[in-house]
Amino acid sequence: MALVNLTSAPGFLLLGLMDGRDTHPLLFLLFLCVYLLNALGNLSMVVVVRSDAALRSPMYYFLGHLSLVDVCFTTVTVPRLLIGLLCSGQAISFQGCFAQMYFFVALGITESYLLAAMSYDRAVAVCRPLHYSAVMTPGRCAALVGASWAVAHLHSLLHTLLISALSYPPSAPVRHFFCDMTVMLSLATSDTSAAEIAIFSEGLAVVLTPLLLVSLSYAHIFVAVVGVRAAGGRRRAFSTCGAHLVVVSLFFGSVLSVYFRPSSAYSARYDRLASVVYAVVTPTLNPFIYSLRNKEVKGALKRGFRWKAAPQEL
Repeated sequence: MALVNLTSAPGFLLLGLMDGRDTHPLLFLLFLCVYLLNALGNLSMVVVVRSDAALRSPMYYFLGHLSLVDVCFTTVTVPRLLIGLLCSGQAISFQGCFAQMYFFVALGITESYLLAAMSYDRAVAVCRPLHYSAVMTPGRCAALVGASWAVAHLHSLLHTLLISALSYPPSAPVRHFFCDMTVMLSLATSDTSAAEIAIFSEGLAVVLTPLLLVSLSYAHIFVAVVGVRAAGGRRRAFSTCGAHLVVVSLFFGSVLSVYFRPSSAYSARYDRLASVVYAVVTPTLNPFIYSLRNKEVKGALKRGFRWKAAPQEL
């Protein structure tokens, strides 16, 4: 059926973030600024982590990969969101729609596993500081990142193949600003029960695994911090992990509210707004919440600006 769909290419019509045919220039400027801020913050983090020798710890290794994922994650959806705010009803081909879905799901799952790896890193740093270097070796960090990418792409491939094999009416209206799984399932004209069972069971395991890992990591951190007698030590531990916990809560909370709820509770408007939180807002906040507020990162940025300014002064 997927091959038939590829050859017939029914195509879809993205209706965008807002209902109606009105243009929204103010929202366009707002999301354009957010997207540019996202690109600036995350690409700055990637360059700084790669170029500065002082940022060679596992925490910054994970942050560099997370920033790369974040800028790609928003690039998959935000350009079409921006176009939809100026002209409603964008035509998108069958291939383009499911290519967008594939990369959106793959990058979103990669982010969730990277967040889990970062929480594990923080748990080791707080609970086993003397063994940190022995536990978080470069090889183990690379394995965690590689596994995050591999699991995410296999998961996305399965979901994309299952949903693209369904039948769709020509030029079907998609009440979203991108080709989301839940919306595409609701548009299918063929039986979706088998696909829904496979997607829900496998998807639940893949999405809840990093959430469970994050919860276990922070449970260990909480127990370790409660045992610290000095108030200064507790403050340092909470400042190290607090910002990461905010990002994790925003990301997983919005994802679970969209993809794991009864079909009777479906709301196109709510789905679009919740998608903005985890697909646009959270990736933009990541570098500013717990990366650029870091003294070591600020120092690296200052050194980078001085290095660029020095040749000009000469």
